[in-house]
Amino acid sequence: MAVSDNAEDLSGLDPAETMKLNSSYLRGTIPQSIADPVTGAMHGDDAELIRYHGTYQQDDRDVREERRKQKLEPAYEFMIRVRVPGGVVTPSQWLAMDALTREYGSGTLRITSRQTFQIHRILKENLKSSIAAVNACLLTTFATSGDVGRNVVCSSNPMASAQHAAVLHWAQTLSSHLLPNTNAYHELWLDGERVDPAQESEPLYGKRYLPRKFKIAIAVPPTNDIDVFKDDIGLIAIFDGDSLQGFNVLAGGGLSTTQGDATTFPRLSDPVGFVSCDKVIAVAEHIIGIQRDQGNRSSRKHARLKYTIERLGVDAFKRELEARLGFGLEPIRPYHFDTTGDRFGWTETDDGLQHLCLYLMAGRVGNTEQCQILDGMREIAKIHDGQFRITSNQNVIIANITPNNRARVADLVSGYKLDDYARFHRLRLDALSCVALPTCPLAMAEAERYLPHLLAKVEALTEKHDLCGQPLLLRISGCPNSCSRSYLGEIGLIGRAVGRYELRLGADALGSRLNKLYRENLDEAGILASLDDVLGRYARERRQDEGFGDFVIRVGVV
Repeated sequence: MAVSDNAEDLSGLDPAETMKLNSSYLRGTIPQSIADPVTGAMHGDDAELIRYHGTYQQDDRDVREERRKQKLEPAYEFMIRVRVPGGVVTPSQWLAMDALTREYGSGTLRITSRQTFQIHRILKENLKSSIAAVNACLLTTFATSGDVGRNVVCSSNPMASAQHAAVLHWAQTLSSHLLPNTNAYHELWLDGERVDPAQESEPLYGKRYLPRKFKIAIAVPPTNDIDVFKDDIGLIAIFDGDSLQGFNVLAGGGLSTTQGDATTFPRLSDPVGFVSCDKVIAVAEHIIGIQRDQGNRSSRKHARLKYTIERLGVDAFKRELEARLGFGLEPIRPYHFDTTGDRFGWTETDDGLQHLCLYLMAGRVGNTEQCQILDGMREIAKIHDGQFRITSNQNVIIANITPNNRARVADLVSGYKLDDYARFHRLRLDALSCVALPTCPLAMAEAERYLPHLLAKVEALTEKHDLCGQPLLLRISGCPNSCSRSYLGEIGLIGRAVGRYELRLGADALGSRLNKLYRENLDEAGILASLDDVLGRYARERRQDEGFGDFVIRVGVV
């Protein structure tokens, strides 16, 4: 399914299309930008091209205005994002990430909702060394952003270890198979042998790559911990015992929107059909091919696969996919989900190994007076003989602990106060947040820094209404991009301005229904007053075992 890299007419298309076409397969002038000592920033298009290599140019927004008054450029810094398909890393890789952030970064690690690490506050002069350090531990930052296939995520918490191994294999296989073909990454960051761009090609993506980013997720029923309906391609693993039969294929999900533009919207994916394992790579390739050929290249805010499917219609999309595949898809096979949450604390799987899921508020691995997570995890990594599994709910599982090592791990968890999961209500354990201010350039409001304060206030409301033990999905994001999947929260907060949020209610607890707008432009007092009223009604009027999101839909709150 190779695509031609011949020159194309770019008139009327988004400027990003010209940038990609003229980038010499993602090289641009990145070396010259890095070498320029006059500025802490990248030059022109290079600031966008470096995203394909896994790094974002940012600045410290807390000091932006003060620096402007002093006629200084912004305090530029960079975030790097690591590609960890399925979220599984070895103890030595964890230690490498720990060392990297201590030497070049903020001194913390950020666990993302796509099962990977982000390291913030890296200066330009340390960028190449940082990326090389990631590669040295057999990880990469390549293609963790940009208009290509991103990190492939998969369920962290299936009941059986054999099932996790099976889906992890496919997450890693798809991730590797869908990487861009260009040699640019190895040349620019790893001092690899230079290749003449004129001799290169991108058989899958083409010179212009995709119209927009592309995400894939794999779920293992009955756990939907990765919110499988939110991505461009969702794969629901179908097992017979521990034997993987294949995947139900979903297509067309995506949560990001543009503020003030009603033509943009969150969308959940549609079922397309079932495929056996030997055909799943072809299905992924051809869905990408449809998006490459028919996606919107004139307007980036309408360029995701969800808008392509919305325009074509699901039936027409499926016909096009089957025509390209040369075979028909089988009907969707039965499945069910019963949770989207992580399984905190100790569990034992059928292979006799033990696993400990730890809670990380907003995915932040750092040290505070209350809890030394960064130091504790480093000490655990030094003695652990299994894996670490990063979850899509921004937590970490110390996985495959042998019975004779459990006591040592447990002592370190207790000694470094990493056992918060045993003390908190489920509301706090399930809450998600994006980074937002001060590092994200898109953030309109606080999220991660506001989350602890907000949770304390909402927890007080649940105590007031005797709802402390009730599951309740709360998610907050600093802008409509919804990196914390706020549109799938039973309570979803979307930042609209500093101190102001859109309050959305009514998603279900299984990740299969979007929430709806309840109130706009609320400050904290407005948020709490609104939640106090609705939670009070829920406490008085709910049916037995009825979730909060289901309740607000049933009684017409939204």
